[in-house]
Amino acid sequence: MKRVEPNLTDPLIIAEDEHLLVVLKPAGMNTHSPAPHAGEGIYDWLRHREPRWASLAIVHRLDKETSGVMVFGKTPLANRSLTEQFAEHTIRKRYLLRTDRPVKASAFTAESAIVRSGERYLSRPLHAGADRAETHFKVLSRENGVALVEAVPVTGRTHQIRVHAAEHGFPILGDTLYGGSDWSRLCLHASSLTLQHPATGETVTFEAPACFERDSRQSLRAAIVDPAETNAFRVVHGASDGWPGWYVERLGEYLLSQSEASLTPGQLEHLRSFPGVRGVYHKTLNRHVRRTAVTDVCPQLVSGDAAPERFAIRENGVQFEMSFQEGYSVGLFLDQRDNRRRFLVNHVAAGFPLLASGLEGAEVLNAFAYTCGFSVCAAKAGARTTSLDLSKKYLDWGRRNFALNGLDPAAHDFIFGDVFDWFRRLAKKQRMYEVIVLDPPTFSQSKEHGAFRAEKDYGKLIDAALRLLKPDGVLLASTNAAMLEPERFLEMILDAARASGRRILQEHYVPQPPDFPISRAEPAYLKTVWLRFA
Repeated sequence: MKRVEPNLTDPLIIAEDEHLLVVLKPAGMNTHSPAPHAGEGIYDWLRHREPRWASLAIVHRLDKETSGVMVFGKTPLANRSLTEQFAEHTIRKRYLLRTDRPVKASAFTAESAIVRSGERYLSRPLHAGADRAETHFKVLSRENGVALVEAVPVTGRTHQIRVHAAEHGFPILGDTLYGGSDWSRLCLHASSLTLQHPATGETVTFEAPACFERDSRQSLRAAIVDPAETNAFRVVHGASDGWPGWYVERLGEYLLSQSEASLTPGQLEHLRSFPGVRGVYHKTLNRHVRRTAVTDVCPQLVSGDAAPERFAIRENGVQFEMSFQEGYSVGLFLDQRDNRRRFLVNHVAAGFPLLASGLEGAEVLNAFAYTCGFSVCAAKAGARTTSLDLSKKYLDWGRRNFALNGLDPAAHDFIFGDVFDWFRRLAKKQRMYEVIVLDPPTFSQSKEHGAFRAEKDYGKLIDAALRLLKPDGVLLASTNAAMLEPERFLEMILDAARASGRRILQEHYVPQPPDFPISRAEPAYLKTVWLRFA
């Protein structure tokens, strides 16, 4: 029997070959997206991330709050083989769980029918026509009132282990849905998977050890962020991470905390627990920021050493300048990290390359450019970029970002002014672009155009941009207007497209990245769609 150990330098990928992709799913991430505009599941995130994963198929699932080994098929042969093995129950799945309740027998088998009742599932005696659910349990250890239990499900019903454990008096620690004690996570982990390799017939086992003590919120970040390439990401996202109203970002060696109130002692203690942090800053969120002096809205040092006036962070191998002394914004919106990466790899989604021939020599227009993050990534991929913004300060900041990455700013255009005004000028000059980026603020105001509100004016922006987009060109449209529902956002774009006579060839909707987790308590705010137009 061949055993494959997890690759500890890349905690997400356990093993991969031509036919199989085996991953360590973090707790807190769905297997697949639960709705069209919800957060991506691990399947969606993987399938749209790399061209070689475009044909991934789901052959088994784990609950959102369950961590552990998952296998995806990459070829029709693998999909058929794995589906048959799961259906015939020849794949051996081994789980580990913790419970703080007494387990009456050291080893036993639970067998019943499981039926759905709202959000829960119930165990019922076996009866004619019912699907049988069978789980073998074995106590591995008992320490300080907590038992570590092995669970081997013979069948694969939804919530099977959780329901059987609760039915037999030992609900899983953290499984409050089934009567378990409150805990920072659901203490259920798929520790190993043994199967016949679809191509060779060899018996292979894939394993990943359980670590219930580790903060599951940070495990999720560790699974999706490669520290060698990226050291800037969100580490606390409000209520989704158990801290309503509090948001924290890692920016290299510094943490930036944001909330409407001062930090509590508990929050400050949590921030000091992060390894490798030199300094902690806090920014008080202010709804009236436009009427506040710059010095009053800058983040304030609350712990550790002060950051230099300017310092660099790393995102997908690209460097960006940050500053805590320039007012409300520090230099980069981290929720667009995956979208900026799409320029670097020329890959929007499965079957959707950004440009068929690549970005080398392509013309990219980045409107509302801010510090030119999208422009830098497009230029790194070989494009010639035009960055348009209403702030000279941010355009100068963008030029420094170009230079920081060995790119000559003089080889690219930086335009100061109102987007609508310049769109008209560029159209008169018959300037056309292969890619246009639209990521406007929710509200902006200029002398030339007046007020822009995303909730009511986004359609006008699309109409103006389409006049500059080449045939077969790609438009990236994004908004963080929390009150603008995804359906209405897409409707505005489609209405503008129909009015312009342009036909949409490809479309891919993207929510915010997994380190900005979406939950009922912390709904999605970022909406992004990539569109290729005829």
